[in-house]
Amino acid sequence: MKSLLLTILLLGLVAVPKAQEAPPDDQEDFSGIWYTQAMVFDRNHTDGKRPMKVFPMTVIALEGGSLEAQLTFWDNGHCHMKKFLMHKTDEPHKYTAFKGKKTIYIQETSVKGYYILYCEGQRHGRSHRKGKLIGTNSEKNPEAMEEFKKFAMSKGFREENIIVPEQLDQCVSGSN
Repeated sequence: MKSLLLTILLLGLVAVPKAQEAPPDDQEDFSGIWYTQAMVFDRNHTDGKRPMKVFPMTVIALEGGSLEAQLTFWDNGHCHMKKFLMHKTDEPHKYTAFKGKKTIYIQETSVKGYYILYCEGQRHGRSHRKGKLIGTNSEKNPEAMEEFKKFAMSKGFREENIIVPEQLDQCVSGSN
């Protein structure tokens, strides 16, 4: 009986620290593969260029609430991969990146599995903003898209600056 009581007490002591390591209830785990559904920019990116191609983004939740994002993009006929850290701030769903030069907000939509990323920052001494509608799968969702359009308009973006890019599974250098 004493050994059973001792075993229960020891298990309880081991379980308490494990429970304390779990993320708080208000901290969502954004880890996974995300697909870009739509994008919006300060300036028009549809000025006669070929349709924009995008690839899945991988996000890893780090200890302490920060995130690591891995992006693949197509430029000048080649695939490029970029990793960057999104440092958690005291404000929920607000992150900083690139030595504090960019602020990124993650906003949940009313559609399960769809979020809006909104970024403000400086580039070459000029301020810029952009937004992305991302989802856990590559399927387009009209309800999420409508919510993204409303979000973009509320931030002062012009509707003609919203792009629905071509979603590709992987990037292969040298291909169109």
